[in-house]
Amino acid sequence: MPKGSEELTNARKDEIVNACAVLYETMSFKDITIRDIGDKTSFTRTSIYNYFQTKEEIFLALLKREHDAWIADMNEILQQNTAMDAEAFAEALSRILEKRGCMLKLMSMNIYDMEVNSRMENLVDFKKSYAAAFDTLGKCLQKFFPSMREADRKEFLFAFFPFLLGIHPYTTHTEKQLKAMKQAGVKGGDCTIYELTKPFLLRLLKSFDE
Repeated sequence: MPKGSEELTNARKDEIVNACAVLYETMSFKDITIRDIGDKTSFTRTSIYNYFQTKEEIFLALLKREHDAWIADMNEILQQNTAMDAEAFAEALSRILEKRGCMLKLMSMNIYDMEVNSRMENLVDFKKSYAAAFDTLGKCLQKFFPSMREADRKEFLFAFFPFLLGIHPYTTHTEKQLKAMKQAGVKGGDCTIYELTKPFLLRLLKSFDE
């Protein structure tokens, strides 16, 4: 770990993760290198290794940050609402998930590589955020759908979180993929995160409206 204050260390890490996020908007995971990320920071590329040993650790830190932002949005729903029916909650959760396109892309395409090629301490740090997202959504269900039993909440969570892994491929396509789908006679391919998520949530929640 480099010398200096904790604030400087965190600022450097944030700058590295920010650079990674910018590159990921236009480049693929496999094409982005440590050099590319270093070129977008204010310090030397070799300094990155003081904070992250692999590019996968940088991406895992980005995924953790995305989960933390999602958790913050879910906590806002909890704090700002005393009651919500299935329609309102599905609407709110779908809208905040719509902001987490980067999270959904990473989860659907690169989660295995990130986890395998990261040190245990980094993986544990991410898993804590993942668990917190799981727990926060559970608290939302407990508050807004009191008729749900613990088993019902567990069933919901174990249906919804795997569902998240498949959102990105159904809502984002390259021109090549769209052309192939057209030639293969595959219909659809133009739905949004919101349009895919809200009906699914309503189906899971419809029997718990009071």
